Amino acid sequence: MPYLVTIGLEVHCQVKTQTKMFCACRTSFGDTPNTNTCPVCLGMPGALPVLNREAIEKTLLTGLMIHCGSPEISKWDRKNYFYPDMPKNYQTTQMDLPLCIGGGVPLYDHCYPTDHRKNIANPNKTVRLNRIHLEEDVAKSTHLGNSSLIDFNRAGTPLMEIVTEPDLESAEEAFAYVRSLQMILQQGGVADADMEKVSCGVTSIFPYAKGGGSVRPKSGA
Repeated sequence: MPYLVTIGLEVHCQVKTQTKMFCACRTSFGDTPNTNTCPVCLGMPGALPVLNREAIEKTLLTGLMIHCGSPEISKWDRKNYFYPDMPKNYQTTQMDLPLCIGGGVPLYDHCYPTDHRKNIANPNKTVRLNRIHLEEDVAKSTHLGNSSLIDFNRAGTPLMEIVTEPDLESAEEAFAYVRSLQMILQQGGVADADMEKVSCGVTSIFPYAKGGGSVRPKSGA
């Protein structure tokens, strides 16, 4: 039976700020491990977080660039889970009231794979967004056989999660979406979006199950 591919993506991208989401620790890449830390980003008892205004402004700017709306009220939520790279054992994130809702990312012709640009199935397509919410990044884990090393320099870095609707219909469109989004973020100055530095990346493919795409029968099949 023939099928149509249906893909949605979640993309995580670090916001380009000098300091972390809730503290004044530096966000620079490649520093000596565990030197850019403090009681706040290490989740010490009694530490008082202070919100990073620049991270909020750049997330809202991202929404403006791709025509998102913003609710009158936005709030933070606590997502509880235990993992070695999460110093507080919970993540401060946004669920039902994110900073940005709706919007869309246009798929630029030059962002498709080179051998596909002369035969684009859906030219001038725009991929609808569901939301952009802000949260904090986790630490970096390095696995060495039977042991693991944790570098908390990255923990607490402002992180945008950009979630699409299931509008992508091929691997080529998914490629073009990620490249188009990367270009918008870089040109807007809101993020480095540098895969080499792991400051941006696709984290999930949905809608039906994380970690895998989904397919649906063609109409009438």
